Amino acid sequence: MNRDILRELAEVIDARRSADPETSYVASLHHRGLDVMLKKLGEEATETVIAAKNPDDQALVSEMADLWFHAVVVLSARGLQPDDVLEELGRRFGLSGIAEKASRTNAGKHSG
Repeated sequence: MNRDILRELAEVIDARRSADPETSYVASLHHRGLDVMLKKLGEEATETVIAAKNPDDQALVSEMADLWFHAVVVLSARGLQPDDVLEELGRRFGLSGIAEKASRTNAGKHSG
């Protein structure tokens, strides 16, 4: 059941993008633009970090849910889906974090 929740959430977010911004939070975010969405994502990331520093596990779960929600909104704005991120995580699975990071760093460098 929970395995499909990100996909279902993305479908709802995509469907609400063109709704009335007065009645849909998602539509209001899309209407106000990417910078507003990114600001909200940053705020949620900060709130998640603060919650992680405190002993209340439910607060951390709640803030993480907000963070993931806003991350899916940003993906939607860019025409991407949670599956794109999951595929990237799958690609990295089994690689050491150090080797994976090095592959990204080396891929960005030009020879010559």
